[in-house]
Amino acid sequence: MIANFKKTIIKSSRESIAAAAAIVAFFGILSRLLGVVRDRVLAGQFGAGDTLDAYYAAFRLPDLTFELLVVGALAAAFIPIFSKLIAKEDGHDDACIYASGVLTVIVFSVAVLAVVGMVFAPFFIHIMAPGFPADKMADTVRLSRIMFISPIFLSASAVLGGVLVSFRRFLIYSMAPIFYNIGIIIGAVFFTKYIGLIGLAWGVIFGAILHFVIHIVAVRSVHFRFLFFREMPYRNSDVRKTIALMLPRMFSSASNQLSLLLVTFFASTLASGSVTIFTFANNVQSVVLGLIGVPFALAAFPVLSNKFAIGDTEAFTGVLSQTLRRILYYSVPLSMIFFVLREQIVRIVFGTGQFNLENTIFTYQVLGILCISLFAQSVTPLLARGFYAMQDTKTPFYIALASQILNACMIVVLIRDMKIYAIAIAFSITAVINAGLLFAYLHRSINDGEYRDTLRTFMQILIATFVTVVLTFFARNILGYYLPLRYVWGVLGQLVGAGSVGAISYLFVTAVFGVKEFETIRKKIIIRIFGRTQVASEEQNIAR
Repeated sequence: MIANFKKTIIKSSRESIAAAAAIVAFFGILSRLLGVVRDRVLAGQFGAGDTLDAYYAAFRLPDLTFELLVVGALAAAFIPIFSKLIAKEDGHDDACIYASGVLTVIVFSVAVLAVVGMVFAPFFIHIMAPGFPADKMADTVRLSRIMFISPIFLSASAVLGGVLVSFRRFLIYSMAPIFYNIGIIIGAVFFTKYIGLIGLAWGVIFGAILHFVIHIVAVRSVHFRFLFFREMPYRNSDVRKTIALMLPRMFSSASNQLSLLLVTFFASTLASGSVTIFTFANNVQSVVLGLIGVPFALAAFPVLSNKFAIGDTEAFTGVLSQTLRRILYYSVPLSMIFFVLREQIVRIVFGTGQFNLENTIFTYQVLGILCISLFAQSVTPLLARGFYAMQDTKTPFYIALASQILNACMIVVLIRDMKIYAIAIAFSITAVINAGLLFAYLHRSINDGEYRDTLRTFMQILIATFVTVVLTFFARNILGYYLPLRYVWGVLGQLVGAGSVGAISYLFVTAVFGVKEFETIRKKIIIRIFGRTQVASEEQNIAR
């Protein structure tokens, strides 16, 4: 009886995670599509050259400030504590006082760093992009100084977003990045017409303000109140605990930004447009991260934190393993379909205006290298959050630090002969090693049979993906005879046709293998079409 009750709890947790992940993924798709529109607008207006190199390089320091203090660090430390407070019968006011204290500390800290960044921008940019010529360096400094305003709004918005996630209000939380991208697009399309290059930077600020405003409106729905003057933040033990938990998490959460800083540093010494080409390729492959890796990790984190807090290790492991298998089920084939159709994808997304054929070739070749590690990049957010749910922020930090040291060493060794491709190769290898170490240490921390199921499922997914790659490749080549790449309709036809063949073949092979994740998809489709009674009838027939 107790065992059945635990299975029911684990099953309901998994279903709620899938539903929340679906919401996050849906709006993640919209946000990523807007991101694609944003990049297409920028590529068409400026091409891959000095202007966009300066723009993307200017992004790095403000983004690092935000990532270092806020993104993963705040979520890892804030959500478990806030969730614990609101779970108490009379803990709502305490939770509001705690969140207000964290908001005060975070915004003040980010504001101080932003001012420092503005003042010393020339010094930092010179270190970050030593290969830029003087005029390109000056443009980067100007853009960066303006962009340092954005982390202030985004950090405040992130705290409010943590409140929404803790209450499992994923809808508005997931919509905020859409408004951020809308602001950037407005800056690129309209602001630049009137104030020139710095219009790009003011578009970023506008997007950050929209991101913040929508969260302010949303937290009212969970009766959140700003209680700034009830207690000084430094006197609140939970605020102090949050800061203590954030410190090691800061560097591991900023691992991706540190990696992008390395990209900027080395790419600045290469041909003009190298920073832009890598950024465009990285943005394309990050669609899969926004569609799969991040939504599942975000949706699972509150549940994992709760299960570990109440000491239900079995449920914790079950939820973590099931979510990991789902991420692998979707991300592995998608990454390989992206690899096979990388040229078609880049031509559709960026093939306009000033973005010439040479830019296209470099971008899709870099994209192909990045796609190889896309499955690892997709599972890393979940694996890291498995440690954070256990309030272990040190292990992911050490792993991320070792990975980034390896990343830098590989780039130094390879860059002379392989140029921009060396950066992409090092990035991919680092991502795979980082994910592998996280999985190995997490497995050691919690040893359970579910991990063996995960490894078995992973092998089935790899075999199915191999079949998918072969069929997608042949479909692409066959369609190439009738749908030439020199026409937009030909590129789109190859992309849709070959991609459909790949997706259908993957579903078929995983169905033959009896992969549980396929069965989950099948049941959901049946429920949508015929209702739950059809699924119940099937299960009764199987039982007989």
